[in-house]
Amino acid sequence: METEQADQRILQSENSDGLLLAKPVLKELGCDETSLTQATIMMVDDEATTMEIMRAYLEDADYQHFVLVEDSSLAMELIEEHRPDILLLDLMMPNVPGFEILQQVRNHPKLKHLPVIILTSSSDAETKLQALDRGATDFLSKPVDPSELKLRVRNTLAARAYQNQLAYYDALTKLPNRSLFLDRLAWFIQRAERHHENLVLLHITLNQFKRLSNTFGPEISDQLITQIAERMSSCMRRSDVFGRGIPDSSELDSLFRVDGDEFSLLCPTMAHAEHATKLASRILKVMESPFNANGTEVYIFPSIGIASFPADAEDLTTLIQCAVGASAQANFHGKGGFNFYSSELNSQSLERLRMEADLRHAIEGDQLLLYYQPKVEVKSGQIIGVEALVRWQKPDGTLIFPDQFIPLAEETGLIIPLGEWVLKEACAQLARWQAEGIWIQVAVNVSAKQFNDGYLVHLVRETLESKGVDAKHLTLELTESLLMGNAEQAVETLNHLMALGPKISMDDFGTGYSSLSYLKRFPIHELKIDRSFLIDITHNPEARALVSAMIYLAHEFSLTVVAEGVENQEQLDLLTTLKCDHYQGYFFSRPIRVEALAPMLHVGGPSGKA
Repeated sequence: METEQADQRILQSENSDGLLLAKPVLKELGCDETSLTQATIMMVDDEATTMEIMRAYLEDADYQHFVLVEDSSLAMELIEEHRPDILLLDLMMPNVPGFEILQQVRNHPKLKHLPVIILTSSSDAETKLQALDRGATDFLSKPVDPSELKLRVRNTLAARAYQNQLAYYDALTKLPNRSLFLDRLAWFIQRAERHHENLVLLHITLNQFKRLSNTFGPEISDQLITQIAERMSSCMRRSDVFGRGIPDSSELDSLFRVDGDEFSLLCPTMAHAEHATKLASRILKVMESPFNANGTEVYIFPSIGIASFPADAEDLTTLIQCAVGASAQANFHGKGGFNFYSSELNSQSLERLRMEADLRHAIEGDQLLLYYQPKVEVKSGQIIGVEALVRWQKPDGTLIFPDQFIPLAEETGLIIPLGEWVLKEACAQLARWQAEGIWIQVAVNVSAKQFNDGYLVHLVRETLESKGVDAKHLTLELTESLLMGNAEQAVETLNHLMALGPKISMDDFGTGYSSLSYLKRFPIHELKIDRSFLIDITHNPEARALVSAMIYLAHEFSLTVVAEGVENQEQLDLLTTLKCDHYQGYFFSRPIRVEALAPMLHVGGPSGKA
């Protein structure tokens, strides 16, 4: 009875694992004949002649990568080193028998799923049953029949490829996932230690993607991720990713999707981390052109952090942390790029992480408040508007100014929720003023990330509707450099914003580009002359001539002109002579709380709907 049951279990195993897989089935499983032949096949047998014969049979079927082990005492060490795709294991060997090796493989956390085909000359069902109980995948009888050998190896590899696809590959992009990334990285680090090699890791973060995902929804987001993965994969070169001396590199993947909007790239034997510069540059280059989000063009700027083993880190966890930290630093200026890790960078990153956590709590926990700086008409001296400026007041009462946290917000992407809070709070205050019969302009600054993430138009529309304000009394201030960054895209976004009703102001004019000739290209209402041009205006003829030219040209384009940073009566008198329209600065008022501003608006302030 026991023999019959054993025969039945063996028969079931052979019927399932030895099932002939036709080419259409292989294709459905995500693999083909060519990919199967790239597998690494390891044989452990004390009979060298047998292994050479089997190798010849399999080479006839186009298999190329083999590891032959005659001394079974070296089997586990070589299995760990080479990580084969399939193991052909003899049972009866001196030194270490096949049963013991099979048991060690199944007990090994990294090898327990390795397919093992047992080679046995025994026809005893009990021997086969014992091997099955210890985790054997299939059986081959000695002497080996060439057709059966090819069939068993092919089917076992196809089944493994299918299992790997489910367990280790992202269903959307078909790229290997985080689980396989961690496994490969650990293996490569071990290899680098043994061979005294260098290993380079690139961590790639997609700025703005979470916001795009929230805007367009999961279906469009999936399409975007697929486009991104295809672009980045297209610019990989074999020489970038795999170095010399890795015989089985053909089956190793390089680009991994490790999170929703994060990718990692392994360069296992890159001689110097600096060589990653070319690779990072190619990735940035292919990401420059817009992506198609269901007919809408969107821009995504990756930030790439580069770290190396063992120069920057000597273990897996630290290496990943270094690459992630460098990626965050690469995003410091708002439009991505790449950055190398350094110990100084690590200290800065830890401090930024603490401050980022505090800022995140501030945005979510009612620690932000708005100050308002009056915008004054030069002729009448009356307040015609205000600029909303954010402050961060910690629970202990400490007031933190924008120059201390806005760069961090830009770097971490928190500028998006921060900017959203400012817009909604400013519009809420504008609605309260309008309800009181106070009709002034309220200006809100828009960051580069807000402008480029594809969500701004929707946010402005939704805020105007929800707060119930008259849109023409809202001004959106955008910096000159922001608009020049991608002029064609900027014009399109500006047109969409203007259609909603708010005014558009070009802030910090004259600081970034020689852009006077570009004024006619941008649909804007107002031009703000940067404070740096007013410093010497009263005693420097050249500075005065430059400001005069700016005001004249702006008026020719029917733009209102605002001078920033006015600090004394002499500057104001000269601006009056030059026919400047409005001004801001400490001469009239510093940024103040709404409570302090209220008396200025009610006493001699604006009233009546413009």
